[in-house]
Amino acid sequence: MAWFKRTDKGIKTSTAEKKDAPDGLWFKTPNGNIIHTRELKNNAFVCPDDDFHVKIGSKEYFEILFDNNQFTELDKDMTSGDPLKFSDTKPYTSRIKATIEKTDLNDAVRSAYGKMNGLDIVVSCMDFNFIGGSMGSVVGEKIARAIDHALKNKVPFLMISKSGGARMMEAGFSLMQMAKTSAKLALLDQAGIPYISLLTDPTTGGVTASYAMLGDFNIAEPEALIGFAGPRVIRETIGKDLPKGFQSSEFVLEHGFLDFIVDRRQLKTKLSTLLNLLNN
Repeated sequence: MAWFKRTDKGIKTSTAEKKDAPDGLWFKTPNGNIIHTRELKNNAFVCPDDDFHVKIGSKEYFEILFDNNQFTELDKDMTSGDPLKFSDTKPYTSRIKATIEKTDLNDAVRSAYGKMNGLDIVVSCMDFNFIGGSMGSVVGEKIARAIDHALKNKVPFLMISKSGGARMMEAGFSLMQMAKTSAKLALLDQAGIPYISLLTDPTTGGVTASYAMLGDFNIAEPEALIGFAGPRVIRETIGKDLPKGFQSSEFVLEHGFLDFIVDRRQLKTKLSTLLNLLNN
């Protein structure tokens, strides 16, 4: 029975003939669970085995929220200038150009309006892949204009935050966006138009200190990092060890800074229910 005996030693298949699994076909969570990316997408990018929420951007959130992924994007082509002629390891203009080419995004936020379970809504969503979701002049301006659109059309506004904070390359211009967006949100409040703020992982720095915490309802995804300064800075400032789970959305909820935590798979339904309650 020589047919099952190996006559040649070693592997004879050439490198060109070897078949590898395509990159990105499977996703492994921090807990070690493995899921096919197609199943992950169909599950709102949440692993069903351990409920781990994969970090996603505006493209995925728009697919989840807008009916049939139909929406109209606002200020799509707005890009950052370089008011300070900033340069570190490379000029700011070069960094912006390279990031646009890499991410196919024009800046760290996208705004759009459309229907969500039949309800009109304006959504601004941050993208962490664009220079850490940092808040520069374009981010502030696009959010301000999205709020203007909500005001003009009397439509609820949803802000999805995901950011490392202010953009250092724009210094004071970046910090001005905190005041600008906060003032615009005050106009929404005066007009009685709902503003819902969704904090995702991570939401930190000047974003947390401004529009992310100013919602009529502040909500978050499970186990999201939410804070102003990092844990190390806080520990060194107060000289004490921090509580377990400090700056997680569960910790922030327990201490009264959030209204509720929502699983991404129920996000569209929960938001629709909330807005219907507010309209009645």
